[in-house]
Amino acid sequence: MPFEWVVALRFLREGRFQTALIVSGVAAGVAVFIFITALVNGLQANTIRRTLGTQAHIVVRPIEEIAQVQRSVPPGTASIPKIEARAQRLRSIDQWQLLEQDLARTPGVVDVSPMATGPGFAVRGDASKAVAIIGVDPVRYNRIVAIGDKLVGGEFRVQPGEAVLGRELAADLGIGVGDRVRLITTENEAVTGDTLTVTGIVDLGVRDLNRRTVYVGLRTAQSLLSLPGGVSQLDLTVTDLFDAERIAAALAATTGLTVDSWMKTNAQLLAAINAQTITTRMIRLFVVVIVVLGIASVLVVSVVQKRREIGILRAMGAPRARIRRVFLLQGAMVALSGSIIGCALAATMIVVFLKLARNADGTPLFELAISPELFVIATVGAIVCGVLAAVAPAQRAAALDPAQAIRM
Repeated sequence: MPFEWVVALRFLREGRFQTALIVSGVAAGVAVFIFITALVNGLQANTIRRTLGTQAHIVVRPIEEIAQVQRSVPPGTASIPKIEARAQRLRSIDQWQLLEQDLARTPGVVDVSPMATGPGFAVRGDASKAVAIIGVDPVRYNRIVAIGDKLVGGEFRVQPGEAVLGRELAADLGIGVGDRVRLITTENEAVTGDTLTVTGIVDLGVRDLNRRTVYVGLRTAQSLLSLPGGVSQLDLTVTDLFDAERIAAALAATTGLTVDSWMKTNAQLLAAINAQTITTRMIRLFVVVIVVLGIASVLVVSVVQKRREIGILRAMGAPRARIRRVFLLQGAMVALSGSIIGCALAATMIVVFLKLARNADGTPLFELAISPELFVIATVGAIVCGVLAAVAPAQRAAALDPAQAIRM
């Protein structure tokens, strides 16, 4: 075994108590680093999944209608002091089939789904509820929000004459799978209605959405909403969730339409996620600083305690570089041992958390993914920090004068 390894291991064995303390400190730091990172990542992924479970990453709509002044008013002339905003009509996206093809070819866009949505009323007997009619192509829409996973009854089938209702809406109307419901709309001042068979009931995770959502086929919605052959919006999913705003801005500039990303419509959620990320980074930084200071302080004490041995080694001809490497190796060994124990401790903490953190129905509160990359990053980072923490003590040991060290 090389000289430096022999001396480093002997110094660590002779100071067993100090070595055990610093290894325990490194293990605790690595465990906290991994567990906090996994916890926050799991919490954020669960929050985003629940939020985006019922909406697209990007939505493309027709440009909003804005009332504008049609003529200039000479100074001193009486004029209307305020221009009232125009009521937004339900309109189709112009040439949406061509636009859909262009959007599907956009880098970063995964899927595109056309939709025809608008207000209406669901009527059954004497009961009447205001609803949002959503006309979709079921195959393409399922790629956007995985609506099939939210079924609590029946199936997601919206052929002509069929509809899927939100759970609360079905309960309010007293409707089950196989019953019939009448949908009425008043677009363009004309009353249009159709009687549909309920083929499925969904739970969208938000009670308000469940109370007003009705899914129908795209052609059925176009007929009810007086949008023959048209769609009111195009829903998109993207590869990188946090790149949605950049893609939306680029699409808005090229198409001239209203393009909103989930990051814009959920600004408060994004602010909360950013706050969590910053807090997690600060915690991890403090953990790293504490581990580095702990290793450095123990090695500094070791240099003081081993002055005589270091002086003897220097007097026997050991160069300064070798003495320096001895303490750098000690820092790396302590960090490696602590990181291995810390990884095992973090994995145990994650398993225990998953068993204890449960919903009322016994399902996991949220998933915590045990990522091998996270353990590797924590281990490599601990070793690097251990070596960096040993630089100052190693430099101090290498600078000792042999004669003074032996005399003291």
